[in-house]
Amino acid sequence: MAMRLVLMVIGLACFISGVISRGSEIHSAFSYLENDFVAAKASSSPQPLMVALTLIQGAASKGAVCLDGTLPGYHLHRGFGSGANSWLIQLEGGGWCNTLKSCVFRKTTRRGSSNHMEKQIPFTGILSHKAEENPDFFNWNRVKLRYCDGASFSGDSEDKSAQLQFRGQKIWLAAMEELMSKGMHNADQALLSGCSAGGLASIIHCDEFRSLFPKSAKVKCLSDAGFFLDAIDVSGGHTMRNLYGGVVKLQEVQKNLPESCLNKLDPTSCFFPQNLINHVTTPLFILNAAYDAWQLQASLAPPSADPRGSWNNCKSNHANCNSSQIQFLQDFRNQMLNALKGFSLPSQTGLYINSCFAHCQSERQDTWFADDSPLIKNKPIAIAVGDWYFDRQVVKAIDCAYPCDKTCHNLVFNDDVSTPVGSQSTSDGIFSTVDPQPSSDDTPATMVYSYSPRLTVTPLYMMTAFLVDFIFLLRNGDPLSVLVRSSI
Repeated sequence: MAMRLVLMVIGLACFISGVISRGSEIHSAFSYLENDFVAAKASSSPQPLMVALTLIQGAASKGAVCLDGTLPGYHLHRGFGSGANSWLIQLEGGGWCNTLKSCVFRKTTRRGSSNHMEKQIPFTGILSHKAEENPDFFNWNRVKLRYCDGASFSGDSEDKSAQLQFRGQKIWLAAMEELMSKGMHNADQALLSGCSAGGLASIIHCDEFRSLFPKSAKVKCLSDAGFFLDAIDVSGGHTMRNLYGGVVKLQEVQKNLPESCLNKLDPTSCFFPQNLINHVTTPLFILNAAYDAWQLQASLAPPSADPRGSWNNCKSNHANCNSSQIQFLQDFRNQMLNALKGFSLPSQTGLYINSCFAHCQSERQDTWFADDSPLIKNKPIAIAVGDWYFDRQVVKAIDCAYPCDKTCHNLVFNDDVSTPVGSQSTSDGIFSTVDPQPSSDDTPATMVYSYSPRLTVTPLYMMTAFLVDFIFLLRNGDPLSVLVRSSI
């Protein structure tokens, strides 16, 4: 037992030193953790609907497997009444892996292996089955497709030496085939949605999704927090482009990107939504925070671009940003709006860009549809998406710049481990909600999420996250072999 503990410590030290040693490897770790720190999915209801995981039994024969070779999976809650023949597919997010090391680590987690996926997950927000929480889609067939490939369901390659399968595109195809056999072929209405890396995937696969149904069916797509920009970071570098370049090359993503884009731009550029959206012919809705919390944390001001930590306070709480940092963020917002100019012109497209420090607003009940949800011109996100989907109104909602919006539920990251009064524990961490109130300094009202250090993007976060997954493996499998592989 003593020898095993020694090996555990050695392996963990090797892993952490490998992550910290180079900026690119640090960002690889961040890419895995992309939306973990905003994955607070507990409903405002005391008992959210819990939906069981279903594995796609025939997927392996099609080569459609997770990074570690396990079967992919999904969660399905059947529609009823007028929604019995309507289908909503929500593609899970969770970052990317862009190096062998980060992908080897990822396959020891639920982001790379169905062995580690939750057996049940709560359906809230756009997945809720209650009309008062999800007025337009509550009685549809609602599906959450789990994400375990690390390339937004778009790669198709392998690395035998590292025992890695990059089969995102095949997972997508196998899942669609499975759902069609479950009744989706009868759909007269369908919506492909996704959050974060899943939001990018909903853009990539939007036209493919449309092709599954007859022309008579109403089919549209929604990308939530998936509009990742090819932006310059605070050091003048290209953190996001470097990340995407690694993903595209490692997983051969170019095989599944639009030829119309590849004829004009390089494959990495064609993985960026700003270059993809004008190649999508199916009606598409972009829902995004103008000051996207994940992009601020891991793309604009990651430790590799800010080694002295001058952005740490600003990243933790926007109220701590100084004037030059706010100006940098305003420039980022302007870049986002400029990238959306052409997209916003056709009437079939939809936009909801609120000036919040948030990420993934469709899956959380408080931001999707609640008494105090974020608003643009008095319209919450759920109503805006419904108006657009059902052609009730043209929706081009763009918020004024920070700090004008008093309805935002901004993400504020704390390092303390205490559980605040009134908080709820989730599988991803600890959060509490504070009722938004107008503040004296005219800054936006804030919904505070207080997370444990495991959900803070720092080397300590990485160490803690690794320990949690390692303890799971210690209890359920052979952890020593995983330690060796993770230290390569």
